[in-house]
Amino acid sequence: MPQLVYVSRLLRLPLLDAKGTPIGRVNDVVLGPASFTTPPRVIGFVVGVERRRIFVNAARVDRLDATGVTMRSGAIDIRQFHKREGELLCDRDLLDRRFGNEIVNDVGLRSADSGSGWVVADVSLRPPGPMRRRSRSRLVPWQQAVGLFDMGEIGREMAALRELHPSDIAARLRELPLLRRRRIAAALEDEQFADVLEELDEDEQLELVAGLDRERVADLLEEMAPDDAADLLGEMDPQQRVDLLDAMEPDEAEPVRRLLLYDSESAGGLMTPEPVIVTPDTTVAECLARLRNPDLPAAVAAHVFVVEPPNQTPTGRYLGTVGFQRLLREPPGMRVEGCVEENVEPIHPDLPATRVAERLAAYNLVALPVCDDIGRLVGAVTVDDVLDRALPDGWRDDHLAGRMSSSSVLRRRMRP
Repeated sequence: MPQLVYVSRLLRLPLLDAKGTPIGRVNDVVLGPASFTTPPRVIGFVVGVERRRIFVNAARVDRLDATGVTMRSGAIDIRQFHKREGELLCDRDLLDRRFGNEIVNDVGLRSADSGSGWVVADVSLRPPGPMRRRSRSRLVPWQQAVGLFDMGEIGREMAALRELHPSDIAARLRELPLLRRRRIAAALEDEQFADVLEELDEDEQLELVAGLDRERVADLLEEMAPDDAADLLGEMDPQQRVDLLDAMEPDEAEPVRRLLLYDSESAGGLMTPEPVIVTPDTTVAECLARLRNPDLPAAVAAHVFVVEPPNQTPTGRYLGTVGFQRLLREPPGMRVEGCVEENVEPIHPDLPATRVAERLAAYNLVALPVCDDIGRLVGAVTVDDVLDRALPDGWRDDHLAGRMSSSSVLRRRMRP
């Protein structure tokens, strides 16, 4: 049984960086909407830092305990916190609120079943009247207090969307009028919003981000894959593009700036600047551990690219590629330099997209390394990047229509 952490005990505890250094103090816990089958999820924490109330995303947090809220790593965003539609604040909106004939005494959090993040497990209720917080209180599962977490129509729609694949969320949004589509999208968490944007055409992306403030759009661009962010920025006017790049974190903006230097119909314009890159002394076991990262797209996780230091693009001299199937056949302790496949020739960033597609098809490859004039790896083009560019405009809508038609046929066949 996962250990419960109660919100009242978290409040005013310190926010700690990865080294245990205090950054600020926890003021509140931000919850997303519940559905009838999934509990409210912790989206993040409101933290007081130097007289400001800022938002710390739950994805940046490693653990919650009696010492405080400890971050994994990374800098914090010191912009002022603003509550979004479809969000609840535990301290401000829930604690001491009347629920039926009782008062909300506390909210218990536990680790999510997925192992990532936290969800509401139960609610502590007490009779009304002046008494200590935990005297005569009773615990009920969150399902028995689900009405507490009702965040209105938008919240209910967000709860319904939460468990869907980003492409399915994008398909649902396409069916809505533009203003409602924008309203729901704006209420999504940044990571989910960014994933949905990546499933849309650039003109649809522009429609959704129109009207958002510069900082929110910059946050979304940081969450997107650099090549997708570059494609979206490429559709904007030059001054807006400059403003947004300036608003992004420098480390996040730099790979996007490099991609914008290339023609969109070239290998440089198609590539991701963040493939899995290792040095020759990396072991097979370490390579496989990197490829097991669930956040990696399947095509990116198909290879590691071996280079001389440094191993950030643009890297040192490119040495070769190793596919994950080859890694599975080698001893875990073997150095990756011993299984480099040197027959995968790199391509130049200026190679036209049609030639890139021909090279992938001719050699049955999932990805191709992209190197500059002096042999440094600057990125990799994957087969999904090429397919997305090669398919005609509107293919996503056609795919959706076909999928819906297939689902209707299946439902008719399943009827008794």
